[in-house]
Order: sequence, then structure tokens, then C-alpha cells
Amino acid sequence: MEGSPLQLDGPEPLWRQAAEAILQEIASGKLASGARLPAERDLFTRMSISRVTLRRALQSLVEEGVLTPSHGRGWYVSAKVPKEFPNTLESFSETAKRLGLTPSSDVLRAEEAPATLDEAEELSIAPGTTLFHLERIRRLDQVPVAVDTSFFAVALAPHLGQVDFRTASLFGLLIAAGIDLARAETTIEAHGADSALAQHLDMGVGKSTLVMRQLIVDASGRPLLSSTIRYAGDRYRLRTSFSRTGKFAWPVGAQPVASDRRGAA
Repeated sequence: MEGSPLQLDGPEPLWRQAAEAILQEIASGKLASGARLPAERDLFTRMSISRVTLRRALQSLVEEGVLTPSHGRGWYVSAKVPKEFPNTLESFSETAKRLGLTPSSDVLRAEEAPATLDEAEELSIAPGTTLFHLERIRRLDQVPVAVDTSFFAVALAPHLGQVDFRTASLFGLLIAAGIDLARAETTIEAHGADSALAQHLDMGVGKSTLVMRQLIVDASGRPLLSSTIRYAGDRYRLRTSFSRTGKFAWPVGAQPVASDRRGAA
């Protein structure tokens, strides 16, 4: 595969890096729908990985519906790549699981407070409405990669104050409660880390961060959850997909990248 070489000492497993390299070839059009992939020997030689690692990457893409194996003939790009790939609203825990990494969090704040005027306006609720505020340092395999600050109306899920958010997924709990997390209105900006963020993420003050602000709404467009996620700039990449249909493609699965080392809730 063309592009940057795989990172042997990176946080992302080699098999997942290999899968991403193949996905990039498909996204760029170099591997069209129905096309056969190059021979396995050619692939693992070019990527400098073992056949076992390559096979795991290929099998993961089969499970995602991206590739189809043909016994004795090789691997083919599926005739129809699933609609949800890659434009999915994916939680931090779901991203970690997909990459074979272990998510965890340090909880900085988990408490109820009345909505300020700005918070109420963002969620289209009355000022003073009780909100649940959750702020966490997000980790993958124990490495801090982001600080996630979220808030939502307590009435949405009244009993989350008793949850241990060091390991629990906010997305998972809201979905289990029947909350319709349909889509996210998202903006992404680059900022330098202030002293508090730098300390939380074990990075230098002023170092680059990606700040992703999301307002998650239900199918009718009603605001449900606001979050601001500040990623260490050298530990994450955000992948998007664009088309000429006039529809915006939501950012998906922030991915850990090679560094000194894993989203949403």
C-alpha cells in the first residue's frame, strides 16, 4: 500500500494499521468495488508485516463488510460497501473495541448543576434546568489522549449520577435508556494546550490539540447532549468521508496515531 509506512512502535496494532491502509486505497478509488486485492505476498511485503498480521487485517475487513474472500482466488472489495462505513457516530468505547484497545477514564467531574443561559440555549431548554456534567480524561491502554467535557439534561437519564464513569460508556448508557442519539452537529478547530489540559494529557503547554465540539441530536433534530473533546494533536487523527451528493459527512472514529500514546462518550 502506498502512503506512510506502518508504525512498529505506534499505539495502534499493526493489523489495524494494515486494515486502514487498505481502506485508504478503497476510499481513494485505487481499489474499486469488486476489484481483487494484490496477492497476499505482495501486500505483506509492501507493508513489512507478517502473513498472520495481514490475515487478521483482512479478516477484520471481512467482518466489517468491506472485503469478500474467495477461496483459492484471493480477496475482493465488496460489491456494496456498507452505508454506515465510514460515516458513523461512534463512541470512544466503540472505537477502542474496534481497534483492539482498552478504554478507561479518569473522572474529573460528575455532578448535577443548573443550566446557565448559554447551556440552556444550546440544548433548547429553560435556564436553570438541572444538567448532568461529566468531565473525563480519556485513555486508551492507559495512555491519555483526550479530555471530554459533556452535559445533558438530568431528566434524559435520571440515575447516571451513581455510575462509575471510569469504565462506563456514556453513549452506551444513554442508548440503553432508549435515548435516540441520531447524529452529531460537529465543528473541529486547532488550539494550543493550556496549562490544565497539558497536565491532564501529559504534554507541553501550547502544544497542538484538536478541539471537537459536538451537539448530538435525535432524529427530529432535538438537542440532547453537548460535548467538547480536546485531543492531543500528536495522538489522534480524525477521518472523514465526503461525497458530491450535497450531504455533509460526519467525522468518525478518531483514531490513535503513532506517538507516545483511543472519540466521543
